[in-house]
Amino acid sequence: MKFGTKVIHAGINPDPGTGAVMTPIFQTSTYAQDAPGQHKGYEYARTQNPTRSVLEQNLAALEEGRFGICFSSGMAAMDSVMKLLSPGDEIISTNDLYGGSYRLITKVYGKFGIKAHFVNMSDTAEVKARINDKTRLFWIETPTNPMLNIIDIEKTCALAREHGILSCVDNTFASPYLQAPLTLGADMVLHSATKYLGGHSDVVHGAIVVRDEKLAEQLYFIQNAAGAVPGPQDCFLVLRGIKTLHLRVERACQNAERIAHFLNGHPKVSKVYWPGFPSHPGHETAKKQMRHFGAMVSFVLKEDQYAAAEKVLSNTHLFTLAESLGGVESLIGHPASMTHASIPREERLKVGLTDSLIRLSIGVEDVEDLIEDLENALK
Repeated sequence: MKFGTKVIHAGINPDPGTGAVMTPIFQTSTYAQDAPGQHKGYEYARTQNPTRSVLEQNLAALEEGRFGICFSSGMAAMDSVMKLLSPGDEIISTNDLYGGSYRLITKVYGKFGIKAHFVNMSDTAEVKARINDKTRLFWIETPTNPMLNIIDIEKTCALAREHGILSCVDNTFASPYLQAPLTLGADMVLHSATKYLGGHSDVVHGAIVVRDEKLAEQLYFIQNAAGAVPGPQDCFLVLRGIKTLHLRVERACQNAERIAHFLNGHPKVSKVYWPGFPSHPGHETAKKQMRHFGAMVSFVLKEDQYAAAEKVLSNTHLFTLAESLGGVESLIGHPASMTHASIPREERLKVGLTDSLIRLSIGVEDVEDLIEDLENALK
């Protein structure tokens, strides 16, 4: 079954009770039992919900996995991965990381004796140099947020397997349409389904997909025990969004390519970060492991100061100044003061995240209108 068919049909069947084509919203907290322990597969809605079950099956198919596990947010999904670790364990992650992920690793789990090393994961030699007998997890984000660096999933996950280390790929920026980490050797793939999977900026949701049954059992246990589960309405919205995932991401990637080239030739822009440029250090790796180069673009102004960025950020009309990404509408953001404010400034500057860096999430509007909007803001 090809991807465009999977988003509509994989794991999804008409409701057996009513014939409803769209998976119903099972808005219930508990289920009737014929006798103690005798039920129809559902006991309590924290543990199972039919709407959630369909979404988990669909996500597993999209990511070429066997088991999908849904959560109330992307961070709740990441928190569940972190709960696989014990005090004294160590993590290796990229030094260009979403601010919320950095905050969870350092501020929350750092207090419980879990140590993290943030390195340039595009260089497997740097990763290998940090491995020791306490390393238990590679936390991989590719493309990275917001510098759009590319990490070779196959090489990095092979290194993890060689040393008996778990690997988890945050696939939020790519979506399953562009990238399939499990087929490249990852143990887990994670999404903030709030973004491309939902696709309409109307739901907060998270998901993990795995192939290994034992690992799935551990994550299902954590999902139920900790209880950070999504409601059925949220699952319904993500299922609805997934049906057009391939169409939305395809159009957004086409728009992003046009906009990246426009910005790259603009006299007020000093640098554009987009993996589609042959000059991008991760271009060949992106070509190998991604279907397209993504719909995220970051750029730095020649006047490399916050005041200059603020003028641009405050003067777009189609690009909405907001956090998040992956919706049908185009968004513009300032990572240093928004999505990555929790990372110390000196750490941000080490990877090039300056005070004038602007991040774009390209939507599905007519690209000529988006370019005109950016042109006017840059003026």
